Amino acid sequence: MVEHETPRGPVDSSRIPRYAGPATFARLPRIDEVGGKAEVAVVGVPFDSGVSYRPGARFGGNAIREASRLLRPYNPAQDASPFALAQVADAGDIAVNPFDINEAVETVEAAADQLLYGGARLMTLGGDHTIALPLLRAVAKQHGPVALLHFDAHLDTWDTYFGAEYTHGTPFRRAVEEGILDTSALSHVGTRGPLYGKQDLTDDEKMGFGIVTSADVMRRGVDEVADQLRQRVGNRPLYISIDIDCLDPAHAPGTGTPEAGGMTSRELLEILRGLSGCNLVSADVVEVAPAYDHAEITSVAASHTAYELVTLMSRQIAEARAQ
Repeated sequence: MVEHETPRGPVDSSRIPRYAGPATFARLPRIDEVGGKAEVAVVGVPFDSGVSYRPGARFGGNAIREASRLLRPYNPAQDASPFALAQVADAGDIAVNPFDINEAVETVEAAADQLLYGGARLMTLGGDHTIALPLLRAVAKQHGPVALLHFDAHLDTWDTYFGAEYTHGTPFRRAVEEGILDTSALSHVGTRGPLYGKQDLTDDEKMGFGIVTSADVMRRGVDEVADQLRQRVGNRPLYISIDIDCLDPAHAPGTGTPEAGGMTSRELLEILRGLSGCNLVSADVVEVAPAYDHAEITSVAASHTAYELVTLMSRQIAEARAQ
């Protein structure tokens, strides 16, 4: 975006009711309405063929968009108007093959390559967690191996399911194997629940991951956790991947593999706000399965999570432009 251009923002909700019109994320313009270019592109990936339990995350992106109608242009928690600081636009959905996981992974990577070309950042709405792998591949082409903060009830570093290498439980093992993650700066946040065996933790540690459990967040508090994560990441290019099941089912019932004892939505949002000094290059929010939701609890939490991530990215874009 040329420096003097003013970003095109959301529809004015004081003139057009929030429930009217197409449900782009936060009522932002489509990417074709801003000349095909955006500094932050919000993109959906309606894909859930990699799930191991309850399906339905293919409908997550549109559920998040619908819930995002209530988001407003000014974010008081970060003292920023993200849509005025950078051009944020809704890039629609990446249409992927629901019957061929390998082809779907390739399609997501190719589409992400196109959107990232020219220095844009992605805010991806899933879809299941399988999509994190091709997104990380695309981001690593731009930045080299990236730091990763992975918010999830589960490790997602298992080897295979039923012999399949690409599932929603394996993306980060594949990413480590492919050398696209900076293994000195990896962390899971919000993990909890039973595992197949202690070896799962041993394997995960060997890959370089640190773990902040949901109980750690509760006992130590969000400020201490955010500070620890900032120190671990440093100034490295950072990718944040958020499985909405990092939240307790009370805060996110609409997901495929819920686990009791998770974080609250308030804890998640506060940790993200505490990462403002990090170099966030792209992010995703995945595993919203609206069929299991009620009162839009999960999609509202996901839309606010994406809003905080977009705000972090927009602030960094504006700060870099001012230098």
